[in-house]
Amino acid sequence: MKNLYSELPNGYQESIQKGLRAMRYFSRNMSFGAGTEEERIGRLKKEIESADAIVIGAGAGLSTAAGLTYSGERFERYFFDFANRYGIRDIYSGGFYPFPDEETRWAWWARHIYYNRYIDAPKPVYGKLLNLIKDRDYFAITTNVDHQFQRAGFDKKRLFYTQGDYGLFQSVNPSLQKTYDNEEWVMKAMEAQGFVKDADGVYQVPEDGRIAMRIPSDLIPKCPDDGRGVTMNLRADDSFVEDEGWHRASAAYSDFLRRHEKLHVLYLELGVGANTPGIIKFSFWQYTKENPNAFYACINKDEAYCPEEIADQAVCMDVDIGEALRKLF
Repeated sequence: MKNLYSELPNGYQESIQKGLRAMRYFSRNMSFGAGTEEERIGRLKKEIESADAIVIGAGAGLSTAAGLTYSGERFERYFFDFANRYGIRDIYSGGFYPFPDEETRWAWWARHIYYNRYIDAPKPVYGKLLNLIKDRDYFAITTNVDHQFQRAGFDKKRLFYTQGDYGLFQSVNPSLQKTYDNEEWVMKAMEAQGFVKDADGVYQVPEDGRIAMRIPSDLIPKCPDDGRGVTMNLRADDSFVEDEGWHRASAAYSDFLRRHEKLHVLYLELGVGANTPGIIKFSFWQYTKENPNAFYACINKDEAYCPEEIADQAVCMDVDIGEALRKLF
C-alpha cells in the first residue's frame, strides 16, 4: 500500500541519517566544556540573543527537571496499591508489567497517562523555556510523550513529538493507520477507580485512601472504527502509527532545518539521554559540524558533552536544567 505521506519531507528519517553520519565521522574524544559556569551561561545567553533560529531538542531529562519523575513521591502517592500488590517500583517499569487481566491493566494505564499527560508539570521549567525563546524563530523536537510543550503554551506548529503521545490510542489492527484521543476515556477511568478532583481540578487519592485497581469491563477501551482493542501510541516497534499529525510535524521540522541550514542556528539540547541519541543528540552534532555558523549547546545533569571536533562551536553545562534557565534570564 502506498504511503499517503510519501511526498512529504521526513524530518525524522533525515535526523536519523544525520545521526548515523555523526557516528561514522566523530571520534570518541569528548569535550565537557571549558570556562566557569558563569562564562558558559554568558556565552549561551549571547547565542540565544543572536541566533537566526533556535532548534530545541528535548529528552526525558527536561521533564524530570520539571518534576515529572517516574519514581519517588509521585509514584508512591498515586501508585502505592500497585507497588504493594505487584512489587512495581516506578511508573516506567509498570508499563511493562504482565497484569492478570485487562481491567487491571487499563486501570494502571489510566493513571499512567493522566499523571504524565493531563496535568501540568510540578515545576515551571517548560514555561521558563518558552519565556526565554518565545520571541525567537524556534522549533522543538522531542522524544518525550507527555505533551508538556503544548501545555506550557508552545506553538503546536513548531513541535514534533517523534515517539508518540500519551494522549493517543491506536488500534491493535495495524491496517488502521489512525490515532484516537483518549482524554474522555482517561477521565472516566480515573473516576471509576475512585479518584476525586481537588480545588484545582486535579484527580487525587481520596482521604480514606480507598481506590480501585480495576475498571469495569465495559470501560476497557475499544477502537471506534473496528471495535477491536487499542494500545498506546508509543514507539515500541514497527506497529507504531505515524498518523497525519505526526507526518505534518515531521515535514515541518524538515522544512525548518532546510530554511535555516546555512544561517546562525543554535541547536539547544536539553536532557537527552542515551536511549535514542541518534534522533537528537547525534544529529545535532552533525548539523553543527556541517554549518560553521551553527552553535551547539547541551544542558544535561551528568550527561553534558560533545565531540572535540565541534568543541569550539559548543558549550556544555552539567547543571540542573531549571537552574540553568533561571540564570539565563
